[in-house]
This record gives sequence, C-alpha cells and structure tokens, in this order.
Amino acid sequence: MDSGMTMIPKPPDRGLEQEQFLKILSREEALARFEAALFPRAIPSQRRRLADALGAALAEDITAPIDVPPFDRSNVDGFAVRSSDISAAGEGAPVNLVLNGETIHCGISPRLHVATGTATPIATGGPLPRGADAVVMVEHTQPSGSDAIEIRRAVSPGQFVSYAGSDIARGEALLRAGTIIGSREIGMLAACGVADVRVARKPRVAVISTGDELVQPGEALAPAAIYDTNGAIVAAAIDENGGEAVFLGAVPDDEARLEAAMRGALRDADMLVLSGGTSKGAGDLSHRIIGRLGQPGIIAHGVALKPGKPLCLAVCDGKPVVILPGFPTSAMFTFHDMIVPVLRKMAGLPARSDARVSATVPVRITSELGRVEFVMVSLVEGKDGLIAYPSGKGSGAITSFAQADGFLRIDALADQMPAGTEAEVTLFTPHVRVPDLVIVGSHCTGLDLVTAPLAHVGLAVRSIAVGSLGGLAAAKRGECDLAPIHLFDDRSETYNTPYLVEGLVLVPGWRRMQGIVFRKDDKRFDGLGAEAAVAAALADPACIMVNRNQGAGTRILIDRLLGGARPEGYWNQPRSHNAVAAAVAQHRADWGMTIAPVAHAVGLGFIPFAEEHYDFALVTARKQRSAVQAFLHALGSDEARAALERAGFRPA
Repeated sequence: MDSGMTMIPKPPDRGLEQEQFLKILSREEALARFEAALFPRAIPSQRRRLADALGAALAEDITAPIDVPPFDRSNVDGFAVRSSDISAAGEGAPVNLVLNGETIHCGISPRLHVATGTATPIATGGPLPRGADAVVMVEHTQPSGSDAIEIRRAVSPGQFVSYAGSDIARGEALLRAGTIIGSREIGMLAACGVADVRVARKPRVAVISTGDELVQPGEALAPAAIYDTNGAIVAAAIDENGGEAVFLGAVPDDEARLEAAMRGALRDADMLVLSGGTSKGAGDLSHRIIGRLGQPGIIAHGVALKPGKPLCLAVCDGKPVVILPGFPTSAMFTFHDMIVPVLRKMAGLPARSDARVSATVPVRITSELGRVEFVMVSLVEGKDGLIAYPSGKGSGAITSFAQADGFLRIDALADQMPAGTEAEVTLFTPHVRVPDLVIVGSHCTGLDLVTAPLAHVGLAVRSIAVGSLGGLAAAKRGECDLAPIHLFDDRSETYNTPYLVEGLVLVPGWRRMQGIVFRKDDKRFDGLGAEAAVAAALADPACIMVNRNQGAGTRILIDRLLGGARPEGYWNQPRSHNAVAAAVAQHRADWGMTIAPVAHAVGLGFIPFAEEHYDFALVTARKQRSAVQAFLHALGSDEARAALERAGFRPA
C-alpha cells in the first residue's frame, strides 16, 4: 500500500516500556507506591563526638543518665534560709538571722546544717544545704553586725531554688531518634555528660541535569542555550533536607553518555535525582534508561500535580531514582511535595511542616515588672486554632526546652499576660510540626515506654508535665487529648473516676507502687511498714522529710499518712519523684515518698505504701483522632505491657 506517507517502523522491544508510562496517578497513590517500594529500610548510622554532631539526626533514642541539676541549687546570690523563719518579715518587721560559718560557692558541698534562726551565704549555682528550703536574694538583705543579716522580705518555700531533676529527670526520654541536633540539643546532652551519640548517616544524593541546551553558570551562553538552574537549586534543597548532594553536572542528550553517568551515580550514591527528560519527546532519554538499571524500575510516570505532571518516580535495586520536570518551578514544586518526605525518611529525619506564628495563650503567665520576658511555648492544636502552652520546668517525656517550638515576649511594663491572649510566637525553626498527640498532666517514666512506638512511626507526641490537677484542667479546656492522673478520693476510696466530668472518660493505664524512701543505712526505718516508718520519723525531731508539690497525687497520699502533722521539711516541695529521691540520697532529707522504680534506680530503701492507679482522662471529642487511636492501641499492646512490667509497673 502506497499512501504517499512514510511508515515509521516500531522500535525494537527492549523491555523498556512499562505499564505506568505516562499513566497519570493521583499524588497520594504515586507517593504511596514510591514509599512502599522503598520502606521499611535500615538507616545507616555512625557514632560522632558531641562536638561533631551539629546538624545530624539522632539514630536512636537517648535516655537521661542523671538528674539535671543533680542537686537542689540556688538560682541567685544570697542566703540559704528556712522560709518559716522569715514568713513574717516585712519593712516594718525585720528579721535577724545569724550567719553560719561557711559560704557555699559552685562546686562546694555544704557542711553545716541551716538550723532555725540561721542562714548560710550562697552563690548562684551553689548546692542548697540541709535544713534550708529557700534562698533570699542578697539585694533584699542588710548586714547586721559582723555575723548576722537583717531581712525585710518574706520568701516562700522553694523560692529561688532549682530542685534536682527539675530540668531533666534521670531515666526520662531526653531526645528521640530523628531529632536534629542543634545547639539546644547539644546543651542538653552535655548537661547529662553524654560525650558521643549515634546519628544517621546523610544519604548521598547524586544530581544530574540533562539536556543539550544547558550551560553551567559562569560559562558563555550560546544561542538557544540556557543556564542550568535546576542543578544548583536541587542540590541546595537536598542539603536543606538532610541529604548530601553530589552534583555531577549536566549531561547532553546522548543515550550512551547519560546511561554511563546514571550507572556511575547509582554505584556511588544512595539516591539519584535528574531534572529534564520526563516527557514523550524524542530527545528525552532518562526514563527509557531506567528499565536497564534495576528492579522494579518505574513506579509512577505522570502525577496529577500542577505544576509537575511529568514527574517520574522509580526504584532500581533498592535505590530511588527521581526524574524531575525540566522547568525550575515545576521541578522544585514536585521536589518539595513528593521527594522531600522520602529523602527525610532516608535521612532519619521527621517529616517537614509549615511554620505557624499566631496562637492563643490558655493560661495566665505572670511576669516580673521592669524586665522584658521571653517565655518558651509549645504549640498544640486547640478547638479554634493553635494554642501556645508555656513550657514549665517540670519533668516530662520530654523536657520543656526540647518541647518548645518558640517563644513569646512580655513587655517590661506588664506584670502578666492574661489567659486568652492572642500572642505572636517567634519560632525556633521555620519547620515546626504541631504535635499529633498532646498529653498534659502527671508525668511517669512509664509514659515514655508507651509513646515510644508512636514516635518511631513518625507521630509527633508532646507530653507536658503539670501534675494531675493541672492536666484535668487542660483536658476540660480542650487543650490536650489525654490527661494522665493518679488522684485518690477519700470519700469513695477509689482512684481517678470521681474526678471526671462530662466530656472525659477514664482509660486505665498501669499501677505503680508508692512508698517511703530512705537511705539503706538509716536504722530508724528498718523492718517498719509505711505507717510505722512515718510515726518513727515524726517522733525524731532531727528526721527531715521531703514533700511533694500541691496538686500532685503523691501529695494526697503523704498528707493522709501525716494526718495533719507538719514535720521538719514539710514545706520542701519539689515537683518530681526524681527530686524526692535525690534529696534523700544526698542527705538533704531523710525520708519522703516516691515510686518504686525511681527509688530502686538510685539505690534507696523502699517501704511500699499504696499501689496507685496511673490512668488517663481522655477527651471524648478527640477519641477518634488517628493519633489517639494509635496511643490506645500501643497502651494495650503486648510489647508495651512487657516493657512496663520490666520497668517495675503493673499494667491495668
């Protein structure tokens, strides 16, 4: 047949054509296919000295090996005192205290007891001596002779004191795998004495530009040629997102040369990114070469994106190969939307998200007049938008400094920021991710064991330790998903349920033994039960206790045992179990109440008193959220139950 037309023969079948070729897929399906062909996969790692770890991603969870600070210490220069001695002090009623014969500086262990009517000079950072429960600033005192001071201002228990473990508690999850190590993280690790860490090795990503028309910047631009902008942009974006870009230059539209370049790149790198050569034009060769480089080959060729439709995704023998569109705008849109999630996962990094800067402050924040104050905040999702929750110093799954997404500013002329203020939050990083799961309430080291699997699958979990009652209040305001509580009700003699209100439901957690802790060489407590031990302590005026803060479930148990008594040390009220154990172990107190795992961790004697119920008040309106369901699944899993039992807890 002669139609006057030249018939173009079909090219030989080289096994290169694939079913996905220019079959348009949705963004979600294309990304799902791409990730399914790549993951799960091991993330290569290496150990680095702390000084060399900046910018790297942690390859494993790090648990705090010590309390930070390791002892109760002064926050100011002044005098360590017993707050009860100066409770009535005022401008018209000065109180004189006799100075003890030592001055406590940083690194100096106190030798002398602060007895009633005495005070010990102490420098900022100095360890708090036995008997003292507060520090009065030197500016608020006057000399009274050679060996006494005059005080005209009262202080409350714990004022200007940082308790042991108030920043970081021994045994808590300090940093999670995937955390990018910055200056703040290095400071936290150094404070715990960590000298080296295991970090993810950055994936090497080869970058090749394709096209006869491309000229590298700095070279003369020939007619019809263009400068290669994609190579530089893609390489920079790779470095920004956890990879190590290796730019191999531009390769002309020559099949043999391009194939040789692609093979060399895949031999030496973990990933290959090309730009150009993704459409059906005769000069586009990249996608035709992929079928010869390894299996399964092309995963998606054509994605329902605008811009970015010609995107080609492939996997060759376990290594991702990406062919971006040639136009720079399309190339970068598709790179950030489709490739960055995969690259960051290969680098052991958390997913990226957009920064947010406007949030509501849910609670009143007090401030000191005369000073501009910057308050670190954690961002959580509320009913009507972002909430900026002030980061306190309480022990948490995670410490307050690591949790902070940014800070807000309180003017020097203001003494507070009222609850409900719409505030501008300055972010620490432009890639803040609002947590998927928010837990506010009482902290327990067992909580880290349950939430670890969630963090490992990419869910961002934020735990804010404010005590059981503070957690209940946050749950009522809709600021969290779950509030951990352990509150005993004397009237019903039951835990937690009587404290629930409409909109909250109880999720059983685990049981943990509360008891009296003491030093094992203290014979006053040998062989006694909890009630008898407290009676023995009350009978000895020299026996000092360490209490817990108001609002803590442990405080309710202590007050039941004391029956109205207020022994020496009652007003020493740290906010964590670790601080109680530290006070006893370091001889600043002789007894207190904490949980068994904490007592055993520091080698203290332990007298069981009550197995308390550590449960969760769940906000019913949030129950169906995927992160909440993931938490409930983890809580009931055999793995979590076994981990809790190994740590000394009894799952409900």
